[in-house]
Amino acid sequence: MNKSILVLIVFALLSGCTTKKKSLKTTVPESQITIAFGSCNKQNLENFLWDDIKEADPLLWIWGGDIVYADTDDVSKIRELYNAQNKVTGYKKLKKNTQVIGTWDDHDYGLNDGGSEFVSKRQSQQAFLDFIDVPADHPRRMQEGVYFAYHYNSDLGKIKILVLDTRYFRSALTRDKETDKPYKPNPYGQGTLLGETQWKWLANELNNSDADFNLVVSSIQFLSNEHGFECWGNFPHEVDRFKKLLVDSQAKGVLILSGDRHISEFSKVEIPGLSYPLIDFTSSGLTHAYSDFSGEPNPYRIGGVISKESFGLVKFNLITREVILQIVENDGIVPLELRQNY
Repeated sequence: MNKSILVLIVFALLSGCTTKKKSLKTTVPESQITIAFGSCNKQNLENFLWDDIKEADPLLWIWGGDIVYADTDDVSKIRELYNAQNKVTGYKKLKKNTQVIGTWDDHDYGLNDGGSEFVSKRQSQQAFLDFIDVPADHPRRMQEGVYFAYHYNSDLGKIKILVLDTRYFRSALTRDKETDKPYKPNPYGQGTLLGETQWKWLANELNNSDADFNLVVSSIQFLSNEHGFECWGNFPHEVDRFKKLLVDSQAKGVLILSGDRHISEFSKVEIPGLSYPLIDFTSSGLTHAYSDFSGEPNPYRIGGVISKESFGLVKFNLITREVILQIVENDGIVPLELRQNY
């Protein structure tokens, strides 16, 4: 394959604030950009996937949450675990040539299934931002929540990545006392997942996006909503709000990346008024999977469920506008793949 020098610039926008431009890789295939992501990385278990992730040569690595399993309001302990992760040999090798971004989920946030009630969320946010090397004077340090926008531009196209925070503002969940499921949807209109400030930011980012592809990183699943665990479906009015935003904004190529579940799968739905299907690509987990998975309903599922340790690859062809989604296991095995033209 012929390669040309392609300078990619990453910059971040937050409520009209700009930051200094930072150069990423300078040599990549001109027409294709690969992004890798994953979630659920338990610090006391070996991650056998780092060499496979590095071999895929991604432009960047996106943490989808549960980077470490802290589950504590003692932020010094959270920092210790982040520091330990930074010393992992395979991860250190990946970081040498690969930009790292991402979001948190409940276990690295500090409270299992936690939301806005977590007492140490402000301090935990700073520990998280330290881990992903956000400068001390960065605007992201001053806001509440870790949500942010990244832009990757080339002469052939643009990719915007919208990293959501599904923890900092999230209202209480509703326990399911009628079945053996842990949670059930809140009454319609009750509670919030993102909080109004983050919703306004998200609307502004999508309404004003000129990107060819808009990746939305959500630590929890958006489409799969019948399993009874944490998901967007526990706030059905927020699901409808997001779908309406997609239609109203007409943002191009919106694709959701999610984690949390210790399984990997593709979900897909047609939304009236949207010219392309919405895909939710779930990749989880990196060090421990739901190995005894025996099935659960998901009316949006495309293909099967992978219940082995895995990570996700998203490959963008900026000329043909085809996206190839791959679930990747140890030794580079790809048990499931999904292709979508935009």
